This record gives sequence, structure tokens and C-alpha cells, in this order.
Amino acid sequence: MLTLKMLRDDPQMVISKLKIKNFDAQPIVEKVLELDKQRRDLQTQSDALLAEQKQKSAQIGSFMKQGLKAEAEAAKAEVAALKAKSSELLARMDEAATEMENSLVLLPNIPCDLVKPGKGAEDNEVVKMGGPEVQLPEGALPHWELAKKYDIIDFDLGVKITGAGFPVYKGKGAKLQRALINFFLDCNTKDGYTEVEPPVMVNKDSGFGTGQLPDKEGQMYHAQIDDFYMVPTAEVPVTNIFRDVILDQNQIPQRLTAYTPCFRREAGSYGKDVRGLNRLHQFDKVEIVRVEKPENSYAALDDMVAHVEDIVNKLGLKYRILRLCGGDMSFTSAITYDFELWSAAQGRWLEISSVSNFETYQSNRLHCRYRDENGKTQLAHTLNGSSLALPRVVAALLEDNQTPDGIIIPEVLRPYTGFDKID
Repeated sequence: MLTLKMLRDDPQMVISKLKIKNFDAQPIVEKVLELDKQRRDLQTQSDALLAEQKQKSAQIGSFMKQGLKAEAEAAKAEVAALKAKSSELLARMDEAATEMENSLVLLPNIPCDLVKPGKGAEDNEVVKMGGPEVQLPEGALPHWELAKKYDIIDFDLGVKITGAGFPVYKGKGAKLQRALINFFLDCNTKDGYTEVEPPVMVNKDSGFGTGQLPDKEGQMYHAQIDDFYMVPTAEVPVTNIFRDVILDQNQIPQRLTAYTPCFRREAGSYGKDVRGLNRLHQFDKVEIVRVEKPENSYAALDDMVAHVEDIVNKLGLKYRILRLCGGDMSFTSAITYDFELWSAAQGRWLEISSVSNFETYQSNRLHCRYRDENGKTQLAHTLNGSSLALPRVVAALLEDNQTPDGIIIPEVLRPYTGFDKID
């Protein structure tokens, strides 16, 4: 969440910046600052009462020594009244502080200066395109038909077992999934990321720490008896490793990678945009997460974008990189780059990765800090990126590499799959 200091120092900057995200922050900012003033006024009153209480308490002992019992009893009564009033003030302070924090978390992150205004995806900026042009054979099929033709993904069986959006991978389709997961993890660890295997269920504190709660309850599967949430991305458990942690100088930066299945309840529109692997409720994804000093986080972001681009290039797929406009960014992000693959069979771009810098927005919620060179604790910057989300990568691989004789596996994946063709 945004820091209170940020709102105190320059409320108009916060209001103006959040307009880029098409968010009217003024009512919330004004409410937070009013509650902050109330809390501080109550604190001043409480401090004055405490000083008076100490003074009266000291008088009790003096009166007792002098044998002034009536005066001592009167002083005791005054102290008791002051304590009661002080307790009332403290309760009002806690109430104001709680309401202030509940309001503060309703403010999204401020976009950085590189982010342009815009209403939605149509206003995103294409910053780079790459990869080979796709030449499809005559009679080319979309991936959901290829999956059926070669019996590698069964969408109907998934509906029978669970419901729509839960496919069953079979034979070479299952091996391709495992191959991609291992390939992505190997790319990440070779680049210096430490692999972790986190839980795929998290508690409410973890959901709050990375910003999924209270913003995205409707998108998360919730095990109500235990009050656990199925992870929508490995970002949540991995970043929460650093919740309530103060890192020393030699412990930052942190670079972690993890594979998890991901679960999202979000419903999409009907039609080709959500057919097959285009939108699922359960899918596999490999994630990278970094914790950085503020002065290094944007260089780290550039490095993460270059790393994801290198993986896509190794797969030999046509891609583009977008810098998202304010209206298409997430609640928590300060800046986001999306990677999309071109599906020639569908005639559309498919998103496969988002790489984001959250600056101090998550770390403030997480209380993730580090000690600077002077020994002072500072909020760290957190970043994460998909490297990569599997479903649409698989969709593009199947569609772009189809031939009359079968689907050719990219050479870089063959040591992982153990085969060079699906036929």
C-alpha cells in the first residue's frame, strides 16, 4: 500500500498520478489525511493526560508522607478519572488508526513516470517485436483441434472431472508440460535465481501482503473452513517469504524462482478468445521474484524483461513486448511489461507473461525491509515476472509448429521431451 508519509508530503501528486490509472483518489486521500489528523490530535491529548497523571501520582506519595490522607484520596480519584479518560482516548486513537489503514489499502499503487494514460489494452504501447514470421501450412488448425487430433489434451474429460477450464494433459501433451516447466526453471536458475517450492495454499495475511486481498477475493479459490486461498500465482507465496523480514546488506538483492499450479476463478467471455488453452481456471506457471534496493530496482526490471525475452527467443516464437498504460495496469503495479505471442492459427496475440515493479507498494504491506549502509531500515522494492505461463505458450507452440506430418518440437526442448515431433 502507499505510505502515509507519501500522502502527507504531497497529496496532490498522489491524486494526480492515480488519475493515470483512471482512479479518483481524492475522497480517499482526504479521508486518510483527516483520520491521520484525528489520530495525532488524540495522541497529543493522550500525552498531556499521561503527563498530568504522572504528576498527580507523584502528589499521592507526597500527601501520604505528610499525613494528608484526604488530599491523597482526592488525588487518587483524580488519577483514576485521568486513567479512564486516557483509556477512552486510546480506544478512539485505535479506531481512527484502523479506519485510516482500511482506507489507505483502497488506494492502488502510483504508476511510475514511464506509464502513459489510457483506458485499456487498446492504449498499451508496443515497445519491441521479435521472433520469426509464422508460415502455416494449408488447412492449419487452432490448438484445440490439434490437441484432439493428436490426443494430447482432453478438454471434455476435464469438464467431466471438474469443470470448464481444467484440462487433462495426456501422453506427449503431459510430457510437453513437464518439459516446459523444467526448461523454464533451468533457464532461471542458470541466470542466478534460486529455486524454491512453496505451498500452493496461502493464508489471508499472505494474500494481503502481495495485494491480492482485499482487491481480488472474487478471483481466488477459497477453502473456507481453513480460511486458505489457492494461489493465483507463485508470486504470492514466494514474495511472502520476506514478510516481516529485515534483510542485511549482504542479503539483498534476493532472486527466487518457483513453479506452481495456479488457480483463478475469473470468468471470461464466450467464444474463441477463451477456447482451449486461451483461458483456464487451473494452469501451470513458472515465476521469478526479486527483492531489490530502490536505486537498483529499475535496472533489475530491465534485466528481468531481457531474461524473459531470451527464453521466448530460445523457443523460436514470434512475440511482442508491451508497456501497459495506466488503465490496463494491475492495482499493485508501478509499471508492467506484458509479453504476447502471435497465434497465426487464431489470428491474435496471446499474453504469456507480465513483468512488474511494485516499488514499495508490496513491501509496505509485507513489512519487508533492509538495512542501508548507515544501519537504518528502509522499505525494499519487490518485482516479479512470469517466465513463463504455460497454456498460451503451448497453444502457440502447437499452432506455429504444425506441419502435415505432425507438430515439430523446438530443438531447445527436445532434451526435455525426449521426442522431436508430436504425431
